[in-house]
Amino acid sequence: MSRDTLKVVVPPGQPADPTAYVLDEQVGFLLRVAMQRHTSIFMSRMIEGLTQTQFAALAKLHEVGPCSQNHLGRLIYLDAATIKGVVDRLGLRGFITAVSDQKDRRRREVALTERGREVTEAARSVAAEITKATLAPLTSDERRIVVRLLKKLS
Repeated sequence: MSRDTLKVVVPPGQPADPTAYVLDEQVGFLLRVAMQRHTSIFMSRMIEGLTQTQFAALAKLHEVGPCSQNHLGRLIYLDAATIKGVVDRLGLRGFITAVSDQKDRRRREVALTERGREVTEAARSVAAEITKATLAPLTSDERRIVVRLLKKLS
């Protein structure tokens, strides 16, 4: 076979030019598209108008119990300024309490109120259905793989 007739076989989904940048094949783009899909499902189904971040704060407080505001922020991967805003908004809605530590006024202890516990328990059931809907296009094996791989990236 002469050089002129040599054919390059390109696997499906791969650019013919290996140096070409194809947006639809980039992990960041695909993660953003998947997140947009999940966010749409979340916002259409979640109760009490909770945002994803607000729900994460409530769910983590339900899981770990009272803790410092900064610790809660670290647990759900939010910086100090962002967690403060989340805590303030949830406090205004009566879902959590935030009180200054008697020994260290800079530290705020946050906890679910009774209303917050009720809302969180109901929201957790809805969140399970949201996860199911988000992963619906996948087989059960693919779902487990996706979750395992996402944890590896975290």
